[in-house]
Amino acid sequence: MLWFQYSDPLLAGAWVTIQLTFYSTVLGAIFAFAFGIGRLSANRLINAVSVTFIEVFRGTSLLVQLFWLFFALPLLGQWLGIDLRLPPVLAGTLALALNIGAYGAEVVRGALQAVPPTQYEAAKALDLSPRHTLWRIALPQALPEMMPSFGNLAIQNLKDTALVSLIGLADMTFRAEQIRNLTQDSTTIYTLLLFMYFGMALVISALMKLIERYTCRWRTGAQ
Repeated sequence: MLWFQYSDPLLAGAWVTIQLTFYSTVLGAIFAFAFGIGRLSANRLINAVSVTFIEVFRGTSLLVQLFWLFFALPLLGQWLGIDLRLPPVLAGTLALALNIGAYGAEVVRGALQAVPPTQYEAAKALDLSPRHTLWRIALPQALPEMMPSFGNLAIQNLKDTALVSLIGLADMTFRAEQIRNLTQDSTTIYTLLLFMYFGMALVISALMKLIERYTCRWRTGAQ
């Protein structure tokens, strides 16, 4: 089998990897903002839930989280009399999103706390509600500071998608391993895989830079 004959199965796997990366990154961003803002909440229950989420998913292995959702959760569901089986794509997406969301929540918290206290004092002097202060004062200034870290997390998330091959999801790594087992051409296959991940990472990096420019303009407009 010539190297260009590997392209069809690898591209089929790449499409699965792209979808996983997109959906888990978007869902992870939602988790990041929800629990990052919750981490700063004056409400003790919201704060406690947010801290628990962050510490659990930052402090445990992504691989263990993935296996727990795919293998252990259905067993727990049987004990409770509930069907909690997750399709591989849903288990993979959720595990990736929860993991990136926990790390992203700390990015959100840090960026919001880095907004100068005088900004919050000015908002209070103008009698703005906490919600208006968050959306009109804090977030426009904090978002540009979050983007470089979010870009790194998105690229890390892309690389972490390789783990879903361990639950039978036919992503790029799964397809590459299938071809390698068939042909024993490890050098060619893993070199192609290396460059495919690198190319995807470059695309993500470029997209995040565009988003960073947009958020900088939003901050300028807010000021």
